[in-house]
Amino acid sequence: MQPLISVIVPVHNGQDYLEKCIESIENQTYGNLEIFIINDGSTDDTGKACSRLIESYENIRVITMEDEGVSAARNAGLDAAKGAFVTFVDADDRLRPGALEALFDGMMETAADICGCRFFQWQQEEQWEEFLSRKYHRQPARTYRATAYLKEELLAGNSRCWSKLYRRSVIGKLRFRRGLSIGEDMLFLMELLPYVRAVAEIDYPGYGYYQNPAGAMSRPFTPAYMDQITCWELAREEVLKMDETLEGQVTSIVITGILLVAGKLAFLSGRERRKQRQYVRICHEKLKEELKRPEGYAGLSPDYQAKAKLFSNAPGWYLWLYHFRKYL
Repeated sequence: MQPLISVIVPVHNGQDYLEKCIESIENQTYGNLEIFIINDGSTDDTGKACSRLIESYENIRVITMEDEGVSAARNAGLDAAKGAFVTFVDADDRLRPGALEALFDGMMETAADICGCRFFQWQQEEQWEEFLSRKYHRQPARTYRATAYLKEELLAGNSRCWSKLYRRSVIGKLRFRRGLSIGEDMLFLMELLPYVRAVAEIDYPGYGYYQNPAGAMSRPFTPAYMDQITCWELAREEVLKMDETLEGQVTSIVITGILLVAGKLAFLSGRERRKQRQYVRICHEKLKEELKRPEGYAGLSPDYQAKAKLFSNAPGWYLWLYHFRKYL
């Protein structure tokens, strides 16, 4: 019999897309699944959608929480999971039918503790249907030791916790840091890597990432965006434990994160920006500290070097220019 895979699906106000997400999981060619829907303080009809899903499928369990955030929701799923393997699916995303089987096969072929696949971005149902109609032939998996994965994948942008299958025994008692909602998945992976023997990546595009116009990365600035900086500051500590030579690379990422948050602040109206001026000040102070590490600045692209110089020397002008020109 196939080993059990636990699929953890956090959802907050997902009445419009949860059922399609769960349907894509139930339609997997890998048959032995348990699905945990973590209804995290939804105020719409997500609860009713959960009730319909429980009536339709026997392998679903719903855990209801009081809007504690995505990290706490995933942790609740991990605490309840019984499977030898675990995966995460965001409630507005979907899986191709062969995704979990491909991830499981890749893990078995390589004896890896984590196996990841590619993802496809979509926004319209027509795009999703066209994606499903394509034929893909899976190529042999690439296998990395933890330090190589850190250098070649995680620090290069493959920092998502979804689109991956994990051995639950490797996760153990490690959990997502509560209270963080942007960058929390990257930090989870960073803290997990020291316990991992090997990570595999397959070319199969098994995960459908929905570009949700109301998603966290598409919304105007909120204080939660500061989590992006906090997570990379915490991650730098983990990186340096594994390889001190990567300090410049990860510092460049911290600087980039600060400038991305400053960009979100710049998009606010002048009145709204004045309300958030404490965060402008924090970003400015953090950037000045990071620029004391010259190797971090040297690792930036010329465009980001120019942005860093302007924001560090004239934050007000930077935000004004960014607001009206959208680029420097």
